[in-house]
Amino acid sequence: MRETKENLLGSYLMDRRSKLDPAALGFSLGRRRTPGLRREEVAQRANVSATWYTWLEQGRGGAPSSNLLLRIARALMLTDAEREYLFLLAFGRPPEVTHNTVESVTPRLQRVLDSLDSSPAYLKTPTWDVVAWNRAAALVLTDYGEVEPDQRNILRLIFDNPYMPNKMPNWESDARFVVAAFRADVARAGASAASKALVEELCAKSQEFRVMWAENTVSGAYGEYPKIVAHPIAGPIALEYSAFAVDGRPDLGMVIYCPATPVDRERVLSLLEGEYFEKGIGAIRRTPSMS
Repeated sequence: MRETKENLLGSYLMDRRSKLDPAALGFSLGRRRTPGLRREEVAQRANVSATWYTWLEQGRGGAPSSNLLLRIARALMLTDAEREYLFLLAFGRPPEVTHNTVESVTPRLQRVLDSLDSSPAYLKTPTWDVVAWNRAAALVLTDYGEVEPDQRNILRLIFDNPYMPNKMPNWESDARFVVAAFRADVARAGASAASKALVEELCAKSQEFRVMWAENTVSGAYGEYPKIVAHPIAGPIALEYSAFAVDGRPDLGMVIYCPATPVDRERVLSLLEGEYFEKGIGAIRRTPSMS
């Protein structure tokens, strides 16, 4: 069939099925005029009628539902990027996001964190669980390795720790930003249901969180002013917050705190170089966590 602007969807579907190996998917090779799966085989894998799928490729019969298009995407074994492109062709929008639990962080991503030697950085999930971090983050913010895995959550560290306001001079404004950004992140990632238990837990434990959550504020930008960390060894450190999406990992976000001034950078480097080790680095481990 000739490819036209009006039938880019059908052309893309034909191209994707031509790339699949029938034998690997349990179909007999037999006599095939073209490579890949036949239309009826894609329809069988997607549990739709062969006639309906044929009409879809031919640009007849109207647009499919989102659920049917997802079944077609699974039948064609599309990647996340390919599935998004399929939805853009069909509807002019990406598919609705769904929240997936993060299983692991690749060594490549850990090396990216470690390369940011003077900037505390970590990877977090849409529900703000910290899953990887660099040495600067452990020394300046929180030694996440000393925190139980199920407790490595930014909101828990901020609202479920009575000492935190002493460690964050601008605790209230920082906490309000965290709540507003968290609300936006979980909605964007389709993780509202996954975050429900955490929100209920913090509402029960923290009056401050309960009030801030009830305000329904949504934000994606931290603002112009740096975050101040009252470090127990190095003293106050001003850090500029930046957040980034991780290519190929919609389940992860990267947060980087860059020292705001040369003086702040020197204080971070001093911690990294062990200048304060003999002066009581153990105090950091005994001090309540900062986020």
